[in-house]
Amino acid sequence: MGPGDLDQALCGVELPYDPNVIAGIAGSEDAGVYRIDDTTALVQTLDFFTPIVDDPRTFGRAAAANSLSDVYAMGGRPLTAMNIVCFPTKKLGLRVLREVIEGGVDILREAGVALVGGHSVEDAEPKYGLSVTGVVHPDRIMKNSGLQPGDRIILTKAVGTGLIATAVKAGLAGAESLDGMVRSICTLNRIASEVAVGLGVKACTDVTGFGLAGHLAEMARASRCRVRLRSSSVPVLQGALDAAFMGLVPGGAHANRAFFGTWTTIDTGVSPEIVDLMFDPQTSGGLLLGIPAERSEELARELKKSGVQIAVDIGEVLEPDSEGRVDLV
Repeated sequence: MGPGDLDQALCGVELPYDPNVIAGIAGSEDAGVYRIDDTTALVQTLDFFTPIVDDPRTFGRAAAANSLSDVYAMGGRPLTAMNIVCFPTKKLGLRVLREVIEGGVDILREAGVALVGGHSVEDAEPKYGLSVTGVVHPDRIMKNSGLQPGDRIILTKAVGTGLIATAVKAGLAGAESLDGMVRSICTLNRIASEVAVGLGVKACTDVTGFGLAGHLAEMARASRCRVRLRSSSVPVLQGALDAAFMGLVPGGAHANRAFFGTWTTIDTGVSPEIVDLMFDPQTSGGLLLGIPAERSEELARELKKSGVQIAVDIGEVLEPDSEGRVDLV
């Protein structure tokens, strides 16, 4: 489904109300949050997708890391997970399915998350992911609506996974590009989340299918502010820009630009290839963190000190804006 499709499908549907829902479907947050008591809230999310790499175990690892990311984006600690499997067993066989699931288990083990079950169906195209349940303190939740004027925007992973994956399918990606993409999509956002929560960060989202510019536009809209995104500061995976120049742009990037372009002003000096990169749909991307300017260097320093390899200032929150906009420069 493309951006905005679910909103249209649910338009006019009366959703059940519960005062303990802190974050839900109405707020376009990364996960749902339900208050249990004054110190504990449940964080719940679900995500799955089709393979972006040929290796089954790598696919499982990437899908699991991507599913866990939404809990980390809310500042939560994932506790349990359940497999979601759609698979053509007659075509690919159970050995391949086992490798996919083993890849997911690799990541769950790394994250300290228990696998407690799941569900599988026969399907013509393989799909895999997880439903995840975690916990968070109600006062320490990070939301995409938490940006304030004067905040700086910190990004914790390079972008370009969609472009590289498209180049891989076309047989035009080098080994180093593929290796770099795999390392990125299989890296958990756990440490970045823990550092951000420890420093009191309130604004966060993770960069996934809507691309960097799309997810930043969601933050700007939810926070009712104007944000400047400096494209020259954005870290880029090796080979991604080459793929953009070759025209190997996934269809999701065009869909993202078409939808989020309503809230995005693109400077004339930004090349078409860079624009494609900013809207490139990501798999298991990094966290976008908003923090007051006077603390941004401290956040970047603590992230790198804790082992997060990328912690880059890519923009700033300008003034309040009732619609919420992104200036891409």
